Amino acid sequence: MRILIFALVALAVCALLVVVHRWLWIRLVRDTTTPGGLPRRIGTASAIALPLLSVAALTAGRAGAPFWLEQTVAWPGYLWLAVLLYLTLTMLVAEPVRALLLRRLAHRDSSGAVAGRPEPVEVPAAAAPAAATVTAERPATGDGLSRRRFVSRTVGGTAAAVALGTVGAGTYGVMRGPRVKRVQVPLAKLPRAAHGFRIAVVSDVHLGPVLGRAHAQRIVDTVNRTQPDLIAIVGDLVDGSVPDLGPSAEPLRRLSARHGSFFVTGNHEYFSGAEQWIEHVRELGLTPLENARQEMPHFDLAGVNDIQGELEGSGPDFQAALGDRDRSRAAVLLAHQPVVIHDAVRHGVDLQLSGHTHGGQLWPGNYLAELANPTVAGLERYGDTQLYVSRGAGAWGPPVRVGAPSDITVVELASYQA
Repeated sequence: MRILIFALVALAVCALLVVVHRWLWIRLVRDTTTPGGLPRRIGTASAIALPLLSVAALTAGRAGAPFWLEQTVAWPGYLWLAVLLYLTLTMLVAEPVRALLLRRLAHRDSSGAVAGRPEPVEVPAAAAPAAATVTAERPATGDGLSRRRFVSRTVGGTAAAVALGTVGAGTYGVMRGPRVKRVQVPLAKLPRAAHGFRIAVVSDVHLGPVLGRAHAQRIVDTVNRTQPDLIAIVGDLVDGSVPDLGPSAEPLRRLSARHGSFFVTGNHEYFSGAEQWIEHVRELGLTPLENARQEMPHFDLAGVNDIQGELEGSGPDFQAALGDRDRSRAAVLLAHQPVVIHDAVRHGVDLQLSGHTHGGQLWPGNYLAELANPTVAGLERYGDTQLYVSRGAGAWGPPVRVGAPSDITVVELASYQA
């Protein structure tokens, strides 16, 4: 039954994409170019090739394609998905404008044909033996067609420029690297001696066929500049296997914090081979917290597996991570998805650090993210437990962020006794 539902949803999505691409081709290619011309041929070829590249980018990894092929199709395929989103949105806004301009143009043409027709010009009979008069006016058909095409080009060009500019700015924001965000979180049980303890929260790096070693190095450099007491990588580090992405993750070996670096799995680790990555990050000097807890000098640090692990029999186990601890001590929990906050509340966690949402990544995706997550980004309180959700340090799919800039958050713990 689940397979049937998935197939029906996939079919509906494919049908929608076909309709959208067809509509965009009509508005941006057919209505703006002359039949048989080179621009129309290029536009038509692009309208076929770009969606095929997007499908290839989404499926190449799971289909077992060589990593070099994944990298080849990833950039154009994923970027087209982002352009498609904003091109569709801008064209939806532009469509009423286009319709209004064409209506006014048609009204002016019809008015001119009836009320504004030029006066007949008398010509000698010898020059026009078949008629005494002719009308001295240009053919309305060709002129009207060129003006309609001008309107389509102006409206379509403006919409395309806005969409491409939006995606370009969003791509630059990702490739520039995440900015540092600082948040102070007071904890009632935190002793005075731990006041000011700094945790660098890194989530959703998504090393893969698009973001590679250079991006990992930018993140390491940014984290180390903050001089944190502890580093917490809260899942979705990679999109791919250790053989393909091991070299890209190598800069993580140089992460530096006084109390070490810790890691919990995200859902994408289970798509990529969670066990192999858990072993590999251990080799890189990170400490995986697999439903486990480690006592820091003044608080407990715990971590749970991502809920995607339930499909492999290794999902989150809050009892194992938190069940037998001393509840008079403050507890900080690393959990990839914010949705487990209610389990954290039941187990007396003081602060949960999460990612997963990307803050929506591509506006208006934040509204969809709100439907599936209790908190999309930032700090919120649930009973006696506080939840902080990072927007993430990378991007999944298109290396583009709009309205949800990437971040590495330095969470500074504060004591009420200080």
